[in-house]
This record gives sequence, C-alpha cells and structure tokens, in this order.
Amino acid sequence: MTPRNTDMSGRDFCFFLTVALVAFIHCTPNAHGLKWIALTKENRHTVWANASACKSSQLLVSPQKSLCKRNLDVMPAVVESTTVTFDTCQDQFQDRRWNCSSIKSAPNFTPDLDKGTREAAFVQALSAASLAQTLAIECSSGMLSQCGCGRLPLEDGGKAPSNEAREAFRWGGCSDDVDYGLEFTTRFANGPLLTTRNRDNPKSKMNLHNNIAGLKLVESTVKKRCKCHGVSGSCNLKTCWQALPNISVIGMALKRKYSGATEVSFRRTVVRRELVPKDPRLKDYTQYDLIYLTPSPDYCRQNFRAGSYGTRGRTCNRTSPRPEGCDLMCCGRGFKTFVSEVTEQCRCKYNWCCYVTCDECRHIVEKDVCL
Repeated sequence: MTPRNTDMSGRDFCFFLTVALVAFIHCTPNAHGLKWIALTKENRHTVWANASACKSSQLLVSPQKSLCKRNLDVMPAVVESTTVTFDTCQDQFQDRRWNCSSIKSAPNFTPDLDKGTREAAFVQALSAASLAQTLAIECSSGMLSQCGCGRLPLEDGGKAPSNEAREAFRWGGCSDDVDYGLEFTTRFANGPLLTTRNRDNPKSKMNLHNNIAGLKLVESTVKKRCKCHGVSGSCNLKTCWQALPNISVIGMALKRKYSGATEVSFRRTVVRRELVPKDPRLKDYTQYDLIYLTPSPDYCRQNFRAGSYGTRGRTCNRTSPRPEGCDLMCCGRGFKTFVSEVTEQCRCKYNWCCYVTCDECRHIVEKDVCL
C-alpha cells in the first residue's frame, strides 16, 4: 500500500493560515470586550470589599481588574448598569423579530452578538451608555465616594454662568456627574479592546467606535432640569441643574442609530488599515453613528449558526402595520389566534373603615401567535 502523503503544500498552508486568522478574528472572546455585562448574572451578590473579588472574577480582563481594585465601591454600580443594559435592550426590541433575548447567554454570546452585527453594535453602545448614566446619577445621589455633583455649564469665557446673567433661573441643586461617568466608562469599557492582543482586531475597532458613540449620545442628552420657587407656584424664580434622562430615552435614541447603522469593512487606506463604509457611495460615518461588520440574518427562521431563534411562537398584533404586526413578525407564514377567558377584579370600592371590596369580571382575551 502506498503511504499517503501528509505533507502540507505551500498553498494549503496559506489557506490554513488564512482560515485560522479569520477564525481568530471572529472568535476571540475578548474581541467584543463585553464579557463584563454578565456580572448581572454571576456577581450580583458579590461583596466588593477587597481586591480579591476583582482578581477572582472570570468576567473581567486585566485592565478592568486593575481599575476594579482601585475603585471597589464603584463596582456595585457597574453591576447595576449591566442589569440596566439587559432590561433596556429587551424592552427596546420586544416588538422586533430580534428581541435581544440572546443577551441572556452572556458571557457565552451567540453569533448574533459575537460576529460584529448591527445587534452587537447596539448592545456594545448601550452597555457603555448604561454604565456612564448609572455612575453619573449615583454620583449626584451621594452613593459614591470618588465623585459628587457635576460641574456647572460654562459660558464662552470659560467661567460658570452667574445667576445675574440668567434672570429666569439660578444654578443650584446637584447636577449629575456626567464627566465622571464618561471618564470611568471610557477606561473600564474600552480596556479589553485596547490590549495588545485586540488593538488591531477589526471587531475590537468596531466595538471601540460603538462604545464612543454610546458615550457621545449620553453626553448629548444632558438637559437643564428646574424646580420652581415663588408664591403659589408662580415660578418667579427657578433653581436649575444638569441632569440625564431616563435610560429608556437613551435606549430609544440608540435604537434609531441602530436602524441607521453603517456597514463597514477593514481596508487599507493611505496611512493604515481602517474601518470604512463598505459601500463607497456612502459618506463616511461620524463618531455619533453605530457601525457593524457583518450583515444580520432576517431572524425569521431558527438558525443557531447565525444566532437566529426565529419568530415561531412569538406574539404579534394582527392590526398593526409596524414591526410587531403579524405580517412582519411572522415573515408571511401566518398566525394563529388563541382565545381564553380571563377573570379579573373590577368595580372595586373602598368601605369605611377600612377595606376594599371588588367584583369579579370575566372577559375574553385573544392572543395572536406566529406559525
């Protein structure tokens, strides 16, 4: 029997090396730098009393562990922000084919959040925005020792505006410390993406950009919030401070950016390899825009290799022309209506003294479900 030649030719070796490199780029766990958002599941009850909690965490990389050790009392807020990220993402996409349910698999991300998709871009930006917002508000609430009230807005000359210059209001109260939130988040969220291993990784570059986009959005949503003073609420004078909106407002703004995200590719420019719009006819993206490397599936049918759970069994609205409508949600497969009788308390009355009595009312509920 002639022995089989197992030597690898130069062409085969090049092909193997190319495949291995692509696999490394797209499968390196730290390339997305989002393992830390799983803190909400694994470390929610961790007592961040000493550096050992940072050192033993499997969800933090070296730069994050160093930051953790120096900022132990900030870590509960970091964990809280990951819960905010989970809840906000699922709330924003509850009526879409992709409903962000896969975020619950963190840190073992499924392909929809691990391959540089539009959805991954959203979660990356949201995680950074949630952390910055959570920290800024906890600072102004007196929950953190490293920070406090945010600075007053500056006039053109670089000085805090005088009360006399603002006849209708005066600055006071305690503004959210947005500067601290942005600064800490930049170091914490960007840390995994700036390691030597990840610095030139296209997915790391994409996620670094989306982190910045999330933080830029937070910075842009700071608004003046005021409280009136005066006889009978006449509001002759107002005390005002700088405040961030609810995270749902930031989430909705990011969702709009998700819809308008730019697909990019990693190409060599005059100076270096950069992420540029894949379609050369498109204008370049800005630091406020989301970008992604990999087109998403339509999420209509189950395809775990693509990170799609499909929409079979999802609730839809037969009368809506929007994404939650049965036509779009069910991808043309149709839907089935289930009818059930529900019993609820109704016609409740307060009785003196001191109890409430209610009747029981029955009504029919219809539920549309995708086939």
